[in-house]
Amino acid sequence: MLKKALLLVLMVSAFAVNAQTTNTTQNVLNETSVVRAEDGNVYPYLVWQKLMSTGKYGLKTRGTKTESGETEYLIFELSEAQKFSYFEKMPKPRPSVSFKEGDDFKGFKATDINGNKIDLREATGKVIVLNFWFINCPPCRQEIPQLNELVAEYKNNPNVVFLAIATDEKYDLQKFLKTTPYDYNVVHNGRYLASKYSVTLYPTHAIIDKNGKVKFSTVGLAANTIHWIKKSIDESLAAN
Repeated sequence: MLKKALLLVLMVSAFAVNAQTTNTTQNVLNETSVVRAEDGNVYPYLVWQKLMSTGKYGLKTRGTKTESGETEYLIFELSEAQKFSYFEKMPKPRPSVSFKEGDDFKGFKATDINGNKIDLREATGKVIVLNFWFINCPPCRQEIPQLNELVAEYKNNPNVVFLAIATDEKYDLQKFLKTTPYDYNVVHNGRYLASKYSVTLYPTHAIIDKNGKVKFSTVGLAANTIHWIKKSIDESLAAN
């Protein structure tokens, strides 16, 4: 039953896999599907879809049908063990051609939106977590809460550097961040950096290990994107 539930999660989450420049979507469930909480209440489409997009919930059939004969589903929270097993069995997120795994990373200097100067050319021994994004990119906005959870998890580790390169102007970012906090160090006017690394798909993530090599990269947002970012950070920290 769990295998079936997890397959459904994968199918429902497929709408988020593609990068911003891709419009293809494919949902097994839709606005008319009946999805109930464990207390029996029916969740509106937008509510259960948002829950599913976090990668923290699964769907399974309830064994009952609607009056029109359609299958009803139950949404439930996955345990940590279930999430890890599920994400590991899913295909690895689509890699970025801009950051090829194993390549040397040539760092750069930048100033974030708060005036902090950052020099990634001198970040040897640290794990660098990069995100290229822009405000009007739906998957970029969608993943921010989960990325903030990652920042919180490593907040006491000075060897992990989170940096988000936004293509937006400083004023627009300041306005956006007032209502949507983003806990990465955010660099504004980052088009020149996106151009330097030939980034054309958003979001683009790259994890640089302590030796200055690309550990992992991906474009777009898949159900297991955050899982792979965290996994890559942990493996990089543990490596000699």
